[in-house]
Amino acid sequence: MSKQDKPADPSHELLDRGWHLARTPLEIDVTEVEYALMRSYEAFGRWQAECLATVIEFSATGAENALLHVIRMNDRPKTIHDLAHMTNREDIANIQYSLRKLIKGGFVKRTGSGRTGVTYEVTPLGHRVTERYADIRSVLLIDAVTRVPDLAAKLADAAHTLELVTGIYEQAARAAATHRRRHPQLEQD
Repeated sequence: MSKQDKPADPSHELLDRGWHLARTPLEIDVTEVEYALMRSYEAFGRWQAECLATVIEFSATGAENALLHVIRMNDRPKTIHDLAHMTNREDIANIQYSLRKLIKGGFVKRTGSGRTGVTYEVTPLGHRVTERYADIRSVLLIDAVTRVPDLAAKLADAAHTLELVTGIYEQAARAAATHRRRHPQLEQD
């Protein structure tokens, strides 16, 4: 059955899916993906915080938890620029704040000096915490994924699609920054 032969989703006819960001069918589809990404990102952050809290009593945001695991990735030290690049972040000041928090918690240590000689790596406590996190993740999350029919097979496609979409957003952000200009203040009612 081709896409054209596929029966229409009745929810499309019953639900009003249009709003100021979704005026055409393509805009509706893109907006629904964006909305799903926002909700997924927030759910992912809550999952990370709760899974870490199961391991150790330490209050960390999802982004801080992700940073800890990226630092641990391949068990090699990372510079702050490595961390920013690997996480697709530009907010160096926030990354530095998170690093200070992880260092204070005893999970990460800083070595070296100067602007380019500083690296971060997990401490023995950070290693134990990330190992335990991986164990709990396997029991709670990976087990849940295996219980959804065909989900495991779709994850590689989903990751690839998200990487493509990330590239499109990056290019669109560069274009927007290139074409930005001063705008008169919008009138308030």
